[in-house]
Amino acid sequence: MSHLKAWRSAIVHCIADPKDVGISAAYEYFEDGLLVIEDDKIYALGHAKDLLSSLPQGTVVEHHPDAIITPGFIDTHIHYPQTDMIGSYGEQLLTWLNTYTFPEESKFSDKAHAKEVAERFLSELLRNGTTTALVFGTVHKVSVDAFFEACEVHNLRMICGKVMMDRNAPDYLTDTPESSYQESKELIDTWHNKGRLHYAITPRFAPTSSDEQLQLAGKLLGEYKDVYMHTHLSENKDECAWVQDLFPQSTNYLDVYDQHKLLSERSVFAHGIHLCDSEYHRLHETGSAISFCPTSNLFIGSGLFKLSKAEEHKVNVGLGTDVGGGTSFSMLQTLNEAYKVIQLQNENLNPIKSLYLSTLGGARALRLEDKIGNLAVGSEADFILLDKKATPLLKSRLALSKNIEESLFVFMTIGDDRAIQATYSAGKCVHQR
Repeated sequence: MSHLKAWRSAIVHCIADPKDVGISAAYEYFEDGLLVIEDDKIYALGHAKDLLSSLPQGTVVEHHPDAIITPGFIDTHIHYPQTDMIGSYGEQLLTWLNTYTFPEESKFSDKAHAKEVAERFLSELLRNGTTTALVFGTVHKVSVDAFFEACEVHNLRMICGKVMMDRNAPDYLTDTPESSYQESKELIDTWHNKGRLHYAITPRFAPTSSDEQLQLAGKLLGEYKDVYMHTHLSENKDECAWVQDLFPQSTNYLDVYDQHKLLSERSVFAHGIHLCDSEYHRLHETGSAISFCPTSNLFIGSGLFKLSKAEEHKVNVGLGTDVGGGTSFSMLQTLNEAYKVIQLQNENLNPIKSLYLSTLGGARALRLEDKIGNLAVGSEADFILLDKKATPLLKSRLALSKNIEESLFVFMTIGDDRAIQATYSAGKCVHQR
């Protein structure tokens, strides 16, 4: 028997990319709106005055006059094993990996440790309003089992994969081409499309995989038509030069992955800062996406992502926190830094575009826009309540907002985890502040 429940509040969600239709046509806003959920799906959305009278007698309606409802945030690039090394001081990418990342990831051969971190990681995501993420595990198969087992508890739509890494890393953290292929295959068969879970084939980045390993990753992507591929691309200039030395036959960094058949409609490349026009074109041509990770790019000193260049070439772009290179689990704080990255290039990031990047844009990058990313009828009921009185500063500043765009911008500049009043996944409350 179906069960209806409703939330009355200001409601906003994106229905298109602002670059395609303009700002005003890219979103729907209901100042006094009603979101009606049936079981785990969105049953109705509209103005409260139009919908309240149509609800069956006895339908529970939660009224939140001091909140704004939005879709749950979608994080298109994050490392759960790096949760405990967030905020590690003073290095750029390649030194940072050897100094901090690899020693931390070695701990994930222990499933009990992986489980404990996975549970804390998911709690942190939900506390920050993130309901879906594309997640790196470690080279250890048990790290992915532990992660997916933790996700099942809350019925979360999550994507994860075992890292494939057979060279240029410590011996204690490498696999082999054959073992990475076989273990990834076993994980796909166990977890992919189980409930709301999906698998991502996950070579760490080109320098830590041999030609043979990348070929087998491409083979896997060909064998399973709807799995994801998740890796890093052109994050750091020294990294790009290293890739050219390691793969002299490639015309550019992206070409390494292209030669190994790793570009697809479900391929997501983190960073993509230092790309040439032909790389943007090839990403568009293959339907591959980029994850824009501003806090990480600033913190590790990698560079400024060129959003307008990606848009010019019609490349799908989502937003990523990239914890632990990134400095916050909060998508609001990530949007704060994204705004600054764009400002430094003498451009502006409109708050509706920001909302798009963190919700529907992320869903499109992951090819999940038919399920998540907006509040359209029939979508899965993943949504959050933003509290307009979460802090004294938010309360006073939002009281002066003239419209929803300005209110969103305030949340995206001075908001953080405290602004998330509640997080819902598949219609169930998974975080309450």
